Amino acid sequence: MFESVTRRAGLLAAMLLLVMGTAAEATTVRVHYDVGYGNRITIRGSKTPLSWTTGTNATWTTGNVWTLSWANSVGDVEVKPLVNDTSWSTGANYRIKAGATVDIYPFFGAASGQMQYVSNFSSPQFGNVRTLRIYLPPSYSLNPLKRYPVLYAHDGQNLFSASTATYGVEWRMDETANSLIGSGAMDEVIIVGIDNGGANRIYEYTPCCDSQYGGGGADKYERFILDTVKPYIDQNFRTLTTKANTALIGSSLGGLVSFYIGRRNPTAFGKLAALSSSFWWNNQALTQQVEAATTKVAVNFYIDAGTSSDGLTETTRMRDALVADGYVQGQDLYYYVAQGAGHNESSWAARLNIPLTYLFPWQSTVY
Repeated sequence: MFESVTRRAGLLAAMLLLVMGTAAEATTVRVHYDVGYGNRITIRGSKTPLSWTTGTNATWTTGNVWTLSWANSVGDVEVKPLVNDTSWSTGANYRIKAGATVDIYPFFGAASGQMQYVSNFSSPQFGNVRTLRIYLPPSYSLNPLKRYPVLYAHDGQNLFSASTATYGVEWRMDETANSLIGSGAMDEVIIVGIDNGGANRIYEYTPCCDSQYGGGGADKYERFILDTVKPYIDQNFRTLTTKANTALIGSSLGGLVSFYIGRRNPTAFGKLAALSSSFWWNNQALTQQVEAATTKVAVNFYIDAGTSSDGLTETTRMRDALVADGYVQGQDLYYYVAQGAGHNESSWAARLNIPLTYLFPWQSTVY
């Protein structure tokens, strides 16, 4: 019965294309979702032949891909998939440009991700162990057809739980991601919180070498992420591994090391967020490197600082260096001044929505 229904739907879709234009001239949406036996995907949209009041049946194809096409002459359209034309997908409308073929990996239900923990994760680079705290986005268990971008985040113990945070205040990264995904402001991502090395934190997060604090372990930490953490995540989770889908985020020294590693590895990381970064380190040596650069590195940068003893002068100098290298505010650069914000977890938590939506805005994932 179900097969005959889908065959009839496919025949109707084919007839519709004959009326509206050839397949080569069609705009197509492909919804990747297993609705289970006897159920169907429909599409509602903003322009005829679609409507917001009644859904149009998509055609099932092998691999649980539901396809619907219409003529390019309809123009750009906003659409949303539904299950059985009753349950709307979570998040914002999908924007479909005329002539495009767009793959959609929706989910239906609450925007609530899940946490997984990998304890005693070994770092051969440092000869120690730590915990990886992994946020899996809402659809991870609901849509096994989907793969996800990955955000690697430093100071993992401060991100998701006040009980493990160094100063008892967390970033609320999971709650913020859930909210942004649910409202359709942000794409779903896997977030990998990497615990710092405790007493070794300054060493791990810094290039060589500050006259007062020493440091110098950032190159080892870079190898720890690229040679140990990232391969483990890619092997054990459904990730999208290209640079366009891979980012870094951190604050303070974590911001410094995000900037340092991301800029050195533009084939691995396409974007990064550096909050309240310690650009003062070693007489602003990292900023001096950017100022002396003769080529522009293909990485998108988010940098910010608060106005209350938060290194705003040094961050502004780094902004100016990036602009001089050709980066453009609002495109491959986002510079933000957080009025009244200080150098603490509560300030970073309060504005976390800004870098998250810059790094992974809705419908930006490259499949």
